[in-house]
Amino acid sequence: MIAKAIKFLRGRLNATLPRESSGGPVEELFVYAGTSNDERVVFKADAVSIALVRIDQENALRPPDLHAKVSADGVRQKVQPEIRLNLFVLFVARFPDDYSLSLHHLSRVIWYFQNHRVFNHQNSPDLHPDIPQLVLELVAPSFSEQNEIWGALRTAYQPSALYKVRMVVFRDEDAQPLAMIEEALPTVGEVP
Repeated sequence: MIAKAIKFLRGRLNATLPRESSGGPVEELFVYAGTSNDERVVFKADAVSIALVRIDQENALRPPDLHAKVSADGVRQKVQPEIRLNLFVLFVARFPDDYSLSLHHLSRVIWYFQNHRVFNHQNSPDLHPDIPQLVLELVAPSFSEQNEIWGALRTAYQPSALYKVRMVVFRDEDAQPLAMIEEALPTVGEVP
């Protein structure tokens, strides 16, 4: 599910913000970040790399009965609680020969997500059927948080934007029927 969400965002950016062509074959502008032999994160030169830097669980929107659902035929079923995740996705523009080009492409990413904050099946038919919607929010980490992120990536800072992508939901697909529990109440005059 996580890969499907990030793949969707990458595909959408490549489709709507393509690399300016000089007549030859067009290489994708938006790529996944890679790793080197010493396990540093590598951001491709002359591209905007996408990296998942954090996942956290959204607890605010939990259903009231965490272990029960009603199937289409009306039968109550026992399920494991949903896990709702927020993905923190870093977009890194690395154009070493032209710093202004890095800023230009980073601005294009921010502009695009400013105008397209919510992706759902009505406005994005190519969104995977298992993902009801994605909502993007620009996150501005403090300098110390930013330093921690780049330290964990084991590389030098590059022009970048961090987005919180809500919400990827994992659901229990192996629901089990619940047994009906009936308690016999004593009638008037009976001693329990």
